[in-house]
Amino acid sequence: MKILIIEDEPKTAAALARSLREEGYSADIAENGIDGLHLALSESYGLIILDVMLPKCDGWSVLRTLKAERANLPVILLTALDAVSDRVKGLDAGADDYLVKPFAFSELLARIRNVLRRAPVQASDLIRVADLEMDRKRHRVSRAGQILDLAPQEYRVLDYMMHHAGEVLTRTHLAEQVWDMNFDGDSNVIDAAIRRLRKKVDDPFEPKLIHTLRGVGYVLEVRH
Repeated sequence: MKILIIEDEPKTAAALARSLREEGYSADIAENGIDGLHLALSESYGLIILDVMLPKCDGWSVLRTLKAERANLPVILLTALDAVSDRVKGLDAGADDYLVKPFAFSELLARIRNVLRRAPVQASDLIRVADLEMDRKRHRVSRAGQILDLAPQEYRVLDYMMHHAGEVLTRTHLAEQVWDMNFDGDSNVIDAAIRRLRKKVDDPFEPKLIHTLRGVGYVLEVRH
């Protein structure tokens, strides 16, 4: 599970990210509203932790845009504003939960678990990772606005990788999930499929999105 923390206080953001990683989550940080909104809309996150008082673009604006673009993306607001009217404003704007600073990390964890339990489980029809976009209704993939011609097997591999963006996927896992087969360690079917996919998804574009972890497997993600 990838979580984005949009928080302008460096110590708070770093502490949250460190604690979330210790709990097994993947955590990224954005220090202002504009960068946070860009990351939230261009990468695949399972949940957003959003501070209200942010530079460049405040949390209310970020929240409204996020919910307009990705209504099912869970958002937990963090703020020092504890008036009932502020909590109501956040919930009315689409926040899935609201936590007033200071708070115990254990409470945030409990709220994360609760929000994720309530989140829709169906796969999204439109998935984006950076400028790579998959429209499952139309069975269409594009990058930087350019339609990519993928074979059915390539489409299935990319579909699975995009739904698990940021996760390291072993060859065995890909074989079982995409090909529904017992993996033969001497078979190069996975590596060959990834090579073909890279030629279409990565070779003509920057940045590269499909990365190899030598001896482990593959991961689809934006690397800065």
